[in-house]
Amino acid sequence: MTVFQKLHQPTGRLVYNNGEEYLFFGGTAYLGLLDNPDYIQLYKKGIDIYGLNNGTSRSNNVQLGIYNEAEYRLATRFGFADAALLSSGYLAAQVAVKALSPGREVIYAPGAHPALWLDTALEDSRRFVEWRDETINYINQSVQKEFVIISNTLDNLTPGFYDFSPFATQCDPVKHLLFILDDSHGLGVVKRDAVSLDLGFAADLDNIDVVIVASLAKGMGTDAGVVMGPVDCVKQIKKHPIFRGASPPAPAAIYALINGDDLYHQAFDILHRNIEFFGLRVKASPRLSCINGFPVFTSNDPHLYRYLLHKHVLISSFPYPFSNSPLLNRIVISSLHKEEDLQYLAEMYFIKPE
Repeated sequence: MTVFQKLHQPTGRLVYNNGEEYLFFGGTAYLGLLDNPDYIQLYKKGIDIYGLNNGTSRSNNVQLGIYNEAEYRLATRFGFADAALLSSGYLAAQVAVKALSPGREVIYAPGAHPALWLDTALEDSRRFVEWRDETINYINQSVQKEFVIISNTLDNLTPGFYDFSPFATQCDPVKHLLFILDDSHGLGVVKRDAVSLDLGFAADLDNIDVVIVASLAKGMGTDAGVVMGPVDCVKQIKKHPIFRGASPPAPAAIYALINGDDLYHQAFDILHRNIEFFGLRVKASPRLSCINGFPVFTSNDPHLYRYLLHKHVLISSFPYPFSNSPLLNRIVISSLHKEEDLQYLAEMYFIKPE
């Protein structure tokens, strides 16, 4: 089996291994900013201004102004009252859960990302809808009044969107629900300058608050994490020792993030054209599952990875949901792909000859 674990290159449109060239349809750099020359130049400009990294914590008496500016810009961009930046999505999720869960009963949805775990999450094989409906019933019958509901915003593997709106319409309004939702794979990817989830279900409800955590390394091309939500929730997070003691993201990366809006919009438009182009060509194929606006096409054919590898196409492939489960094969479209790449992939396997 060809091994791709000691590469010394960007994982962009093409991957080279042992002198062989492969089209790469994997990873999570959906907008391709990691290999975008103009975005890289913005990062380099940020290095010229701020240096390679910031050697102080956010509680230090000497601070760089770019972090507060970026938090304001991110909150405004994605429609939240406030935001907190951390050095990774994992750290963002951890500080949100640890800062906001005390005094509340914590309920985990099936498949919640490990970054969201307080300790170790219990295995839950229920489908999301089954879990949701049973959880609503449990909350309504409970004597507890305060709950934290922790979940991903979407299933990025199989894939699928999650609908949280029944919590708003069916839960007893005397119960206060704080949602901590991980949108790492959806933020700025499914919708332009927006989270993937329709937050209208919680609008104007005094008993429901929503906090979004996300890795910015997926769609946004930045090695950092963000927490966005109500002002009081973000204040609690910024008082937590994890936020105060951890080193912040590289300031050059944040400089590129807040100054690269035009490049982001260009990449977003290309990504969605690519999703549509490929989706139209494989829509009749029973071999793939997908959801609108999301650049992942999943196959349960365990032989797909090896078949495409022989055609010099490299996709994501790993056992799911357990280490001894059958292989889950995922084709990931990015802004770096060209139409001829997508046409070639479609013709290799998914379009039956007439």
